[in-house]
Amino acid sequence: MSGRFENGFEGRVAVVTGGGTGMGREMVLQLTADGCDVATCDISEENLAETAALCAAAGNKGQLISHIADVSVESEVLAFRDVVARWRKHVNLLFNNAGIAQGYSFVTGERADWDKTFAVCWFGVYYNTRAFLDLLIAAPAAHIINTSSINGFWASIGPARSHTAYSAAKFAVKGFTEALMTDLRLNAPHVHASVVMPGHIGTSIILNANKIFGREPKEMDAEQLILERERLTKFGLDVSAASDEDLRVGLQALAEGFRDQAPMTAKDATAVILEAVRHDKWRILVGEDAKILDEMVRQDPQGAYSIEFFDKLNERGILGGLTGGLAAQPPATP
Repeated sequence: MSGRFENGFEGRVAVVTGGGTGMGREMVLQLTADGCDVATCDISEENLAETAALCAAAGNKGQLISHIADVSVESEVLAFRDVVARWRKHVNLLFNNAGIAQGYSFVTGERADWDKTFAVCWFGVYYNTRAFLDLLIAAPAAHIINTSSINGFWASIGPARSHTAYSAAKFAVKGFTEALMTDLRLNAPHVHASVVMPGHIGTSIILNANKIFGREPKEMDAEQLILERERLTKFGLDVSAASDEDLRVGLQALAEGFRDQAPMTAKDATAVILEAVRHDKWRILVGEDAKILDEMVRQDPQGAYSIEFFDKLNERGILGGLTGGLAAQPPATP
């Protein structure tokens, strides 16, 4: 077994948050397939059970334990940490992956939505990093991998939609991770850190968020549907002729389309992330859209939120055409 991870993850111990779906599930699957023992948490017992069943069916050689925890609640994170500490004496890899998407407008949105989104996407990273730090330091080699987003360097999903809570949280994750690199080098040099910035990845983030916030299209009541009609009208979509049932079907199709029509699957995105960790990369852009957007923002930071910038993105064919359909969709990261 090598000093760090260039030869893979066999015999190591990893913690993965949000392991019930999307990239979190793929991290659990690919790590255990490589012989890594994994502890994962999620808010959904059903989703965790499905992840465990997939690992078992594949015959993955790494061991797996699962725990129900909301990463935005520190007491639940600490309880998860305690379970892991009783299971293994140290942790080599911490994947702070869990995230949700709501709280779009700071001006007109519900504060509870904003606060919950920020808490999961930022405090989930902060709480877990604090909780597991001693176990990471106890390992001979360790790595913290924090999932930010393209919205960690560009706070937008198009000119027709506010996007404040998620973007603010993902900027915080990126800044924290970059600052942590120096802190670790000075005080725990065998622990490294990476920030992951995916573009549009095929995950169930919209579907999951709808469940968490009680807005599953099939369950929406009359008042929620009125609000959805107002929201879609603001995006320039005429839904006046659509029945309530048509609207429910359309909203469900949007959420499923975000997952199923993405340019990159969660499986492929996870493979990119794990390969970058093997090579000790600290800055991990995932997907061609992330790479192109990073290049464009660096070239024109002053104009990055102008209508002309969105038009250039559309011309390059990335992110689904931000002046069109994606402007009405939640953010692009799991």
